[in-house]
Amino acid sequence: MNNVAYTYAIIDSDATSNLRLQHYLSEYGDFNCCSKVSNSIEGLNAILKLSPDIVFVNLNENAEAYFQMTMELHQYGNCIPIFIGISKSKNYAYQAIKNNFFDYWLLPYNEYDIRKSILRLKKLMPQEDTTPQTLCLKSYRDFQYLNTNDILYLKADNNTTEFIMKDGTINNAFKTLKTFERQMPKNFIRIHQSYIVNINYISRISYGKAICTLKNHTKQLPFSKSYRENIDNLKKKLTKNAISSLN
Repeated sequence: MNNVAYTYAIIDSDATSNLRLQHYLSEYGDFNCCSKVSNSIEGLNAILKLSPDIVFVNLNENAEAYFQMTMELHQYGNCIPIFIGISKSKNYAYQAIKNNFFDYWLLPYNEYDIRKSILRLKKLMPQEDTTPQTLCLKSYRDFQYLNTNDILYLKADNNTTEFIMKDGTINNAFKTLKTFERQMPKNFIRIHQSYIVNINYISRISYGKAICTLKNHTKQLPFSKSYRENIDNLKKKLTKNAISSLN
């Protein structure tokens, strides 16, 4: 099992039930709660905003509203989370199956049933590819190999590109930034006419100042309006993998 953090949201007005569920999931170490809400309207908003991997829904109250919510989600995007229903009875089990719920847990929670379900979930969900990727910079008969995990960002310098590394060194390539925009791994995004950044090193996004701050560095990179969509997608991705204080 790779060290992948899965995010989940809880839709449940019962605070005690919430705490018990979080307690069980905390034992696995790789499940992070990104949102706790109490009804279907807040639930739909949280799912669209935070894109959790899994959503736990307490069906004891307003079950029909929750089933309607799961159907509405298909109108807004292709990234549909995995749903697990929770209830004190089996009354809604058939409807949950018809609405493509992954599982149905009865209250009070059964640790054995949860463990089996979690193991099935981990087999189903994609695993992170942690294999390092290497970039080859070629200049005549000189070949330089860079581990992309060590690259902070790329900076345009006329018709050449500078690779700024996490150890402070700078490597140059006689190609435009546009060329590398198409070649770099998916954790690199264009945020400005002059910058491509490794999102794994971003610690802060300031929309007011239009800058991104890098981890453990004083360097701040500007982003421009023409790449605002990239920044919005980046914020969404970083928020998804973080413990959020948003309700």
